[in-house]
Amino acid sequence: MLRLISRALGFWKRADSSASEREQHQNLLEGDTILKTVQGVVTKFCNNYGFIDELIYFSGDVVTGGVLLKVGQRVTAIVEEDTISHELKAIKVDPFCGSYHGHGPSDSCTGVSFGCLTCRMDNADHEAYFSLDVVCKGFEPYPGDRVQVEFCTQPDTRSRKAISVKPLRHKHVHEACITSLRGRSGVIDDSVFFTLDSLKLPTGYTPQISDIINVVAVESNQSCYTWRAISMIPVKKS
Repeated sequence: MLRLISRALGFWKRADSSASEREQHQNLLEGDTILKTVQGVVTKFCNNYGFIDELIYFSGDVVTGGVLLKVGQRVTAIVEEDTISHELKAIKVDPFCGSYHGHGPSDSCTGVSFGCLTCRMDNADHEAYFSLDVVCKGFEPYPGDRVQVEFCTQPDTRSRKAISVKPLRHKHVHEACITSLRGRSGVIDDSVFFTLDSLKLPTGYTPQISDIINVVAVESNQSCYTWRAISMIPVKKS
């Protein structure tokens, strides 16, 4: 009799456990969040919060080991996705230093940082200086330009070295019109800033108001303008 009661209690316990597991699974399916593990790069960190890959939000208190993260640092994160809004939030962030391709540890961390040029590139709580030798071909950096910088960090000294610099975004504008000129600066289609101090032009060509031109522009903070022309070719002169 005791054996039968014990078996019955064991069965009920297993049944309750299975029911609980099914309920938890159903809650995950019907609930507002989904959990997943991802690897990425910290693209912003300030005031005790940040973003991974510019999409995943995290707060400083979920970073393991009390580590103060830096922009460009690679991390592994447990991410919570809201099934309704699809917003991503990390509930645990583990920093690590390793190769991008997962072939084991390396002697340096490689990362990507985003910023706006002044006389140097400022980003959050650090400053990054770079040589023009690492700037991509055809791009001459100018104060205000939005740039993407790939860098390596030596774990022993925590020193950072830029290995490539390129515009964050660029665009081609065909048959645009020079709408204003003032000194060595001007505006194209009332929306794209340019300066002769940093502009590639065909030999012998000087921009004039009403010239029709083809332009390559990069994203840049220039007063009330968000684009800066880096090259200009006349299609029709005024």
